[in-house]
Amino acid sequence: MRNEALLDIQNLRKVYPRPGGGELLVLDGINLKIEEGEILGLLGRTGSGKSTLLRLIAGLAQAASGSISYLGHNVDGPAPGIAMVFQGFALFPWLTVLENVELGLEALGIPANEMRRRSLAAIDLIGLDGFESAYPRELSGGMRQRVGFARALVVHPNILLMDEPFSALDVLTAETLRADFLDLWSEGQLPIKAVILVTHNIEEAVLMCDRILIFGSSPGRILSEIKVTLPQPRHRLDPRFRELVEQIYVAMTTQPTGQARSSTRSEHFPGLGIGSVLPQISTNRLSGLIETVAQAPYNGKADLPVIASSLQKEVDDLFPIAETLQMLRFADIGGGDLCLTEPGHAFAEAEIDERKRLFRRQLLSYVPLAQHIRRVLDERASHTAPKSRFLDELEDYMVPEAAEQTLRAVTDWGRYAEAFAYDDEMAMFSLENPI
Repeated sequence: MRNEALLDIQNLRKVYPRPGGGELLVLDGINLKIEEGEILGLLGRTGSGKSTLLRLIAGLAQAASGSISYLGHNVDGPAPGIAMVFQGFALFPWLTVLENVELGLEALGIPANEMRRRSLAAIDLIGLDGFESAYPRELSGGMRQRVGFARALVVHPNILLMDEPFSALDVLTAETLRADFLDLWSEGQLPIKAVILVTHNIEEAVLMCDRILIFGSSPGRILSEIKVTLPQPRHRLDPRFRELVEQIYVAMTTQPTGQARSSTRSEHFPGLGIGSVLPQISTNRLSGLIETVAQAPYNGKADLPVIASSLQKEVDDLFPIAETLQMLRFADIGGGDLCLTEPGHAFAEAEIDERKRLFRRQLLSYVPLAQHIRRVLDERASHTAPKSRFLDELEDYMVPEAAEQTLRAVTDWGRYAEAFAYDDEMAMFSLENPI
């Protein structure tokens, strides 16, 4: 390893202004370095600030405090030598493949002949030779993402930032593109010195990365670092591969040292009172996971990597469901396992009406926003309250989009549990039908 890191981030902190005043802390205390010759993975759930960190590294956003040093120079704007590949293909539909790739070089003032030579070489490198004159509409999703790679590589960056570049592709296309990228990287054909990959796919991180940083949420922090020493090419069925996947699941479901668990909510839903952002998870998905874990071969206790694989779900799909069950005390998460609680087992065995009763009890016991809505409706003579009354309160704690999502989540859960009713046309909560 070289003594001087390509990138050195110290005590980085990022905040966004809240509607009505105050700040939302997105990233806090981020420290990391990346050396030449490594692929660094940033792994965590949606909302952990991974993509925000990439934008800061790329110079597309500014930190509130801390420093980002690239080759010894502070990053305070787009830095030559750092390029990004996005989740969306971000191609200009009116430009050909060649013209899309040339765009990055135009901004650098490269002479036309050199620009064309380098662009054709990049297109050939990523396997699109023959499609130079094609337009994006003529290409498959995988081919369009290859154009995105060529556009980033043509500027010969030292660091390539990849923001979930395979997540918009079907499974087989993503697998092919990952394998091709790793082959080129291993053979030294890519004109880059290091890669930072943002992903929420645990197996993708183990397949591609030399080091993995696991991020927590609210705010985004680095919880742990895992080194991957398996030689390339790596194989998913290799016992050592499976052990690393298990290790990461455990790391992502273990409460950080020194963080006390609240008596009424889990560490995955931080905040006070109604100030927690809630995922919009349907009761069908909650019921489905309870039923799956309750049955053989799990019998109430499931290893998260195993059940994720059997259900073909990634971390962003499985964790919000599991954590919502934990918040409702239908299950507990720890050591990479999901274990049903006594109410969870009872729910799995109950008929529809009894399930609703159990869900109502857990909802009104452990979700402060649901408690608050029900209490307001009980206390009002009309037993009604407008949606705006609760939405305005939530926006004191979170951005409007999160407030809308959180209220929709609790509305759906409350309707299922018959804890309260909601008329979308009137935008009004009531106790018209609930028990």
